[in-house]
Amino acid sequence: MIYIALVILIATLLMGIPVPVSFMASSAWLIFFGGPDGRGYDPAQLLPHGYLQMSSISLLAIALFIVAGGLMEKGRIGEKLIDLVDVFCGSVKGGLGVVGTVSCAVFGSITGAACATLSCIGAIMFPRFEKAGYPKGHTAALMANAALLGLLIPPNATLIIFAWISGQSVLACFLSTVSAGLLVTFLISVVNVWMLRDNPTILFSEKRTSSEKIKFLKKRGFSALPALMLPVIVLGSIYGGIMTPTEASAAAVIYAIPVGMFVYKGLTLRGLWDCLIESGVTTGVIMIMLYSVSMLSRLYILEDLPGKVLHLFFAISTNKWVIMGMINIFLVIMGMLMDDISVVTLTTPILMPIITELGFSPIHYAAVVGVNTGLGCITPPAAPVLYLSGRLSNTPINEMMRPTLTFIFLCWLPALVFVGYFPRLVLFLPHMVLGTPW
Repeated sequence: MIYIALVILIATLLMGIPVPVSFMASSAWLIFFGGPDGRGYDPAQLLPHGYLQMSSISLLAIALFIVAGGLMEKGRIGEKLIDLVDVFCGSVKGGLGVVGTVSCAVFGSITGAACATLSCIGAIMFPRFEKAGYPKGHTAALMANAALLGLLIPPNATLIIFAWISGQSVLACFLSTVSAGLLVTFLISVVNVWMLRDNPTILFSEKRTSSEKIKFLKKRGFSALPALMLPVIVLGSIYGGIMTPTEASAAAVIYAIPVGMFVYKGLTLRGLWDCLIESGVTTGVIMIMLYSVSMLSRLYILEDLPGKVLHLFFAISTNKWVIMGMINIFLVIMGMLMDDISVVTLTTPILMPIITELGFSPIHYAAVVGVNTGLGCITPPAAPVLYLSGRLSNTPINEMMRPTLTFIFLCWLPALVFVGYFPRLVLFLPHMVLGTPW
């Protein structure tokens, strides 16, 4: 019966039925027809399990980071970050692309949301790209890839969900993706400059002398100082052990409101209200999905789905590194079909027991999940972030595909190899900060 439940789940997702409804449909089949005798399970045992899972305080951080992202977008905080980064990179050919990439990394390190990052930074950068003569297909693909850095550089809503499902430390999961996030940031910046090296249409700022750079840095640095305090508050308080991720997300919201209203004057009372409404709707959808997946994951365990999948992997190979490669391929395929949160909520209950059985660290696997979910967001046919970038920049998807594939092969796949097959490099930060095992 478990295989029919999986068919129902995949079929309903491909038909475009909302994710929570698809999870509920698969769960309903197992409730009525699952179990060793085919008589199903008692719903009275599953419903309390879902409510118990949803009582985790860690989930509150998701809602608060979503609000913080909306406040940064409407409060012109992202614009000040871009102006500051431009001082260092704007005078290099292709440097405006580096400005957009680094700005996405900084913005994403506060919100952890790819779509919020793309909406805010993209809205500012796309007119600048067009004015500087950048190819529209290249810039749309670049910003789609750069927006996903928020899924690797913590905090990160996807990894909060992963930690919640797998029972791991949220901070340890955050730290596991830092090295991959920095690597992808560097690779995207370098590949962007390399791709534009011979483009004759690109304009760029005249090179500034050291004194001119210092002058610009003082002017823009002072203006950007309130914005720069946000990542200091969020990341510094989390890594310094001063606040939990949930408390840091609340501090980000409390700080962003006066800065957006009174310092940068981009946030109005109407904008604040709209931000809260939009964030509430987004959070509600996520929480309904998490409730439904908590019951579905319980049913997967009762049906021993992880054991069946592990048996299938062992039928192909017993080498754990080969199986890690198969897990990566499986996650990439899943990412091509659905969004990042759906991939994490669906696959974690299935694959986590397999990861521990093979002797891999769950924190190492968190980094694998982080890179794979990022890659899935720009890999068709689903590719939600890629399509959003096309809409924001008014660029046809066919013009974006070639540069997108270049970024995938030269940036994301090397990062996937890095996190999959060099676990000690991934686990270095969690071990140094939290003392987690290698």
